[in-house]
Amino acid sequence: MRLHIRGRSLPDEQPVQWWIVDGVLSAEPVAGAETVFGADGDDGWIVPGLVDAHCHVGLGDDGPLDNLDDCVEQAEIERGVGALLLRDCGSPIDTRALDDRDDLPRIIRHGRHLARPKRYNRGFAIELEDESQLPDAVAEQARLGDGWVKLVGDWIDRQIGDLAPLWSDDVLKAAISAAHAEGARVTAHVFSEDALPGLIEAGIDCIEHGTGLTDDTVEMMVEHGTALVPTLINIENFPGIADAATKYPIYERHMRDLYERSLPRIAAAREAGVPIFAGTDAGSMVAHGRIGDEIDALKRIGMTPTQALGAASWTARQWLRRPGLEHGAPADLVCYHDDPRTGASVIEHPALVILGGRVY
Repeated sequence: MRLHIRGRSLPDEQPVQWWIVDGVLSAEPVAGAETVFGADGDDGWIVPGLVDAHCHVGLGDDGPLDNLDDCVEQAEIERGVGALLLRDCGSPIDTRALDDRDDLPRIIRHGRHLARPKRYNRGFAIELEDESQLPDAVAEQARLGDGWVKLVGDWIDRQIGDLAPLWSDDVLKAAISAAHAEGARVTAHVFSEDALPGLIEAGIDCIEHGTGLTDDTVEMMVEHGTALVPTLINIENFPGIADAATKYPIYERHMRDLYERSLPRIAAAREAGVPIFAGTDAGSMVAHGRIGDEIDALKRIGMTPTQALGAASWTARQWLRRPGLEHGAPADLVCYHDDPRTGASVIEHPALVILGGRVY
């Protein structure tokens, strides 16, 4: 199949034309191509396939999904809104079979979450009885994943009744070094303040959520080049989490405080120069297909509309070492009649989604 599209690209807003042959982009004209977008001019918009940089295919409202059909349905929802590259930050089930489907978004897998016993959601993680097991477990997940490993950096410790780190600093250094030796990057779930210094000093590559950032840890992230995926629409669940935690009043108050301070803290990280990318945390408490809402939320921490869209498209793809719109790249892109920087109402209703050269 030979296709042709015409429109304006972002972020440069310049008129562009692309031809698609056998699922690959061509900047050179191709004879006999059918124009499927922009036939009447170049008023539409063309962007690289959107990225959800924190998206769990395999998690549902009640925990791990039972079968791959449900995983396919989640992936199809993401495709429908143009999210064609999913950074799956930990899944309790093996979704590798989805790679055989060329009609589904590309998934960058982190393997299983790594946690301590009773220190994360039940059934989600591999639970290590002794923290000294972490470096070997990280190396194993690095070999099983797609260049990333996911740690649980903090969670409620019921003995003290509040959020607390799961790992000692020395173990974190050894574990992250083990991942890097395997050519993998490491990220961690972190809500609170206390777990951040050890993770950042150990050389972690990314922090998920980051609601406990302080001036000091923001400065550390800048120094170490640590990225942040704040999952802003999931942070909106913090008050509900606190409401359900009255048995642990210190934790309850802490979650409310983290929620109240989250936007200013994450905005300070952006202003300081911490690289920030869009991720929804879809899969349990957040429905799939909400990348447009996360892009809008990034505007509330001071990102321009162009920066916010880039954090879920061309900038995120560069960070994840995946191509955007370039000659010879896979034809994974999204077309809009209206400017997608306008907001979620446009992003959620693309004119065309093209995945692997196929039009949806």
